[in-house]
Amino acid sequence: RSQGASYDETTQSWTSGTFDSSHSRLVAAAAMGFDVVYLPPIHPIGDAFRKGRNNSLTPTASDPGSPWAIGSAAGGHDAIHPELGDFKAFDRFVAKAKELGLEVALDFALQASPDHPWVTTHPEWFTTRVDGTIAYAENPPKKYQDIYPINFDNDPDGIYNEALRLIRFWIEHGVTIFRVDNPHTKPINFWDWLTTEVYKTNPEVIFLAEAFTKPQMMHALGKVGFQLSYTYFTWRNAKWELTEYLAELSRDMADFYRPSFWVNTPDINPFFLQSGQPAAFAIRAILAATLSPSWGIYSGFELFEHEALKPGGEEYLNSEKYEYRPRDFDAEPNLNVLITKLNEIRRDHRALQQLRNIDFHHIPDENVIGYSKRDGDNTILVVCSLDANSTIETEIYIDYEKLGIPAGDILRVTDLLTNTEFIWGARNFLRLTPEQPAHILLVES
Repeated sequence: RSQGASYDETTQSWTSGTFDSSHSRLVAAAAMGFDVVYLPPIHPIGDAFRKGRNNSLTPTASDPGSPWAIGSAAGGHDAIHPELGDFKAFDRFVAKAKELGLEVALDFALQASPDHPWVTTHPEWFTTRVDGTIAYAENPPKKYQDIYPINFDNDPDGIYNEALRLIRFWIEHGVTIFRVDNPHTKPINFWDWLTTEVYKTNPEVIFLAEAFTKPQMMHALGKVGFQLSYTYFTWRNAKWELTEYLAELSRDMADFYRPSFWVNTPDINPFFLQSGQPAAFAIRAILAATLSPSWGIYSGFELFEHEALKPGGEEYLNSEKYEYRPRDFDAEPNLNVLITKLNEIRRDHRALQQLRNIDFHHIPDENVIGYSKRDGDNTILVVCSLDANSTIETEIYIDYEKLGIPAGDILRVTDLLTNTEFIWGARNFLRLTPEQPAHILLVES
């Protein structure tokens, strides 16, 4: 809704962007090397308890509300917000994406605004308090008065069948990936059943679990049918944290858990990025793109958006969840060139498309991490600073066995970020700066 949105100073009102006005962003996403474009909920938004800017309880007439407060008189999960366009416009959007080599991922949030048709037709799908009111969603200390969570206790069969109908409905309109909002708050048996039923007819569909919760629950979601999962990468910043976490993901969990490393999300403005330093954004992009076979960014990351709603918090100030945020994605400075290069490197080097093949190499400085990935004759070695403020000079000690190269061989390494060649041996000098915080090296004996 932000892409193509405009503000009329005379009437002091906004006009929403549309599917048709967003085609230019599809072109840009494809040009940057991405292969999936993700859409937050595109459905009608409720009026009751609508949230204003920065999650306030006092919206103005022009505030669009949160897309996750799904449902109004215009329809529910199988409807499109009228301001975004109609189904013909959505189908054009999907067709344009496919023409560019992009898949469309749609948010699937199984919840409702107080104005959702379900509240009237299926009140048994919600929790009714003693005073007769319906309980709204809470995630202490956050409160979501504009959202009713689903209660599976009273009519599980009805909810199961409706969810399956909705998934198949959007598959018919070209959606191939569903980013499931807070799946850990729904029964595991439900996801096991739903994903199984979908895969019977549409094995190409992918379910991404947007769950930040206890490890046992995240593991369980991976085991019952979610092919991709959000991770704790957002909060793993130190070398020891990254090393331990990647060992866990690539060894202990690899049989059932496929991680997707997101550098930010609509809800999370990571502390590491809140300085706004371009080097911090570059570091996290490089790590995400080279540590995990799957990575993603949420709009604004490439423009170094970083202001927090309040000190010590991880919510964005002026979050797009609650207002229109049209952007000039070519405004300087930006991270577009680096992101494009990272996706090009990932596409051209199959070693980076794997998870289990990661090995770490010794670097004495705790603010620099080094790791390699190898697939056949394709070997990539990454060294990356974890300090966005400083120039660091240190050494890396090469473990030849991990590279699959005879000990003592002379190594020719090419930095794929700068196209610079070096001759390396077992022990090599490194100099990393905020302007050049990493090397992504193609290694040849």
